[in-house]
Amino acid sequence: MWNQRFNQPDYVYGTQPNDFLHAIAANVPHGKLLSLGEGEGRNAVYLATLGYDVTAVDSSDVGLEKARRLAAEKGVKITTITADLGEYQIQPDSWDGIVSIFCHIPSAIRVPLHQAVVRGLKPGGVFVLEAFTPRQLELKTGGPTSPDMLMTLAGLLQELDGLKFIQAVELDRDVVEGKFHTGQAAVVQILGIKMAG
Repeated sequence: MWNQRFNQPDYVYGTQPNDFLHAIAANVPHGKLLSLGEGEGRNAVYLATLGYDVTAVDSSDVGLEKARRLAAEKGVKITTITADLGEYQIQPDSWDGIVSIFCHIPSAIRVPLHQAVVRGLKPGGVFVLEAFTPRQLELKTGGPTSPDMLMTLAGLLQELDGLKFIQAVELDRDVVEGKFHTGQAAVVQILGIKMAG
């Protein structure tokens, strides 16, 4: 499905970074950064322009090819890995930051992935997430139609046990990110840090 969606000349979610990520990027320590479900590269490339060593993981090789092209246009390098997030191994204590922007996957995959995210961060490492909440089904401005793939703040606080939350909110905001994410949206935003020890 994602190869089909991305297989067109334009960037279906645009080439500008996600607004939330842009607003809080200064909170992410410099170093190695992992972007989950990166798609066509807008967030990974933005972070690379800020000096991060970015690895982008996505199941779509078509999306990641566009990500590499966008990186080349911006004069930066990113590492891309084509992988199913249900099988991708996040090595413990190895990332300064991990980013998940509208990375919607079934809860059976998401819950163990989020536990791996907490383990995968170095002490002081930061996790950034923005996702649609179940109320997004009423708004119909993008995102999955399966309630199982949507996220709640209460659920994420459990799934990400082990992080200290600097920001953790559900809110409505205007999302303008290409033709598939445009309009009023119901989202959850997380900025969490892994404490030492």
